[in-house]
Amino acid sequence: MTPSDYLAVARVVGAHGIRGEVRCEIITDFPERLKRTERLYLGEDHTPIAIERARLDRHGAILKLDGVDSRDDAERLRGRMLYVAEADAVQLPGDSYFWHQIIGLRVRSDAGEDLGQVAEIIPTGSNDVYVVRADGREILLPAIKDVVREIDLAGGIMTVHMMEGLR
Repeated sequence: MTPSDYLAVARVVGAHGIRGEVRCEIITDFPERLKRTERLYLGEDHTPIAIERARLDRHGAILKLDGVDSRDDAERLRGRMLYVAEADAVQLPGDSYFWHQIIGLRVRSDAGEDLGQVAEIIPTGSNDVYVVRADGREILLPAIKDVVREIDLAGGIMTVHMMEGLR
């Protein structure tokens, strides 16, 4: 598998206790999956690592990973990312996408104008905002049905309707 075949779900922020548990910042919309997942992939080299147990609290997740048996072992993982294989990702409803699928798409208006490429996504609470950049300009597009008309992942194109005030 290649690095793009993995999705980040958590970041180790430190040790928890003395028996090798790690405290993690959750960076997935589906934190409950950590309690059902048997294996994650550690770091940029995506080393497989089994989850012995997992629990969620208001600060994130506490994981006991196989082979991490002391506080020192856990501290050595601080800052490392934990991933799932994209093939094991949560299935999204038909009109929902992962951010990594959206970032990089070419954006064109329903009038045929090339607007640029999705460079980043800003979460706002009510809906995400796609930041589209081209030729030194930036357009902020709300990720709502009135604006985003079609997403063609295979073709790498997002078609949008440019409502008044979006430029």
